[in-house]
Amino acid sequence: MRAAVLCDVRRFEIRDVPRPDPSPRDVVMRVAAVGLCGTDFHIYDGRGNYNTDRSGRPIPLSRAPQILGHENAGIVEEIGREVRDLKPGDAVIVDQGINCVSAGRQALCEYCASGDSHQCEFYQEHGLTGLPGGMADYLIIPAVNCVRYDAGVPHAEAALVEPLACIVHTMEAGQRARGRYHLVPRRGEARAMSVFIAGAGPAGLLFLQYLRRALSYEGHVFVSEPNPARRALAASFGADVIDPTAVDVVQTILDRTNGRRVEWLIDASGTGALFRDIPLLIRKQATIVLYAHGQTDVELSVINHLQFREPTLVATAGGSGGFDSDGRPAVYRRALALVEDGTIEVSRFITHRYCSLDQVPEAFGGPDRRSPDYIKAVLELD
Repeated sequence: MRAAVLCDVRRFEIRDVPRPDPSPRDVVMRVAAVGLCGTDFHIYDGRGNYNTDRSGRPIPLSRAPQILGHENAGIVEEIGREVRDLKPGDAVIVDQGINCVSAGRQALCEYCASGDSHQCEFYQEHGLTGLPGGMADYLIIPAVNCVRYDAGVPHAEAALVEPLACIVHTMEAGQRARGRYHLVPRRGEARAMSVFIAGAGPAGLLFLQYLRRALSYEGHVFVSEPNPARRALAASFGADVIDPTAVDVVQTILDRTNGRRVEWLIDASGTGALFRDIPLLIRKQATIVLYAHGQTDVELSVINHLQFREPTLVATAGGSGGFDSDGRPAVYRRALALVEDGTIEVSRFITHRYCSLDQVPEAFGGPDRRSPDYIKAVLELD
């Protein structure tokens, strides 16, 4: 089969690679669509590498090339002999994480047993930790990692259930943390009057929609974003947008909240400089959601003023949330339902589409990523 293989930093090769034989519990999925994620770009640019040795040190791409792609949707082409609930022709999304349930372990580790599968003691991840991802003709994956989706959902939109599952998991974890202020308060609890989202990329837009449409949150949602096209899209989803290149963000928040500041802050930007402003943006004992990765160019002293405000810090990874009775990932099913019923729109921020593996080097190294209208790209192979 053909695959786009990342052989070194900023160097893809389109290669013929062996197609592994499925185990009795696996399916062979013909890849139909792959979302291009910021994490993929971090790996490509040499700013991240999650394929590590036993001591936790990254293994260089030059020694262990990778097939990226962890936001995947496709068509089941072949099933292992023990698979009973999927058949060839089924359209499926994929939880790319290999955990105790995926591996068929009889005794679950403490993390899988508590529904925190992305912290599995033996965790591996297709497209990120060295296991082959979806930028190939086929992906071989345990059947319990596959969730069937409605044939009416375009493959490109189905692939974006994975990042939405990460947002669903994050918001559910944030609400379980039960900080001082609540998005959906119970009797006697303090209501969060305002939420600040840093960044209106794909994650920021998904957080915004989840707040407005899934939680029916009616308070202020401020979104800070320098790109005008992204600001316009955020405004259409119900945000009070702020252009950080034109105004002082801290002063704007003080003005618009009458000096109260915000009770929830979500970092969806990965901008290190944001941490200098967080203590000035939040109310004391606010909830801070640390979602984005890649922050640079700040020293740890920025944490000092943050600690004085006694926030509730929420840091999550992936789409954990336990398993349904059939062993499949529960959060992915909830996220898929939000796309299938139209509660969450993902098509409106897919700005770039590529139609073959041969275009992967261009998608990563070409000018599109620097285009003013760029938000999200999808590789469509079917």
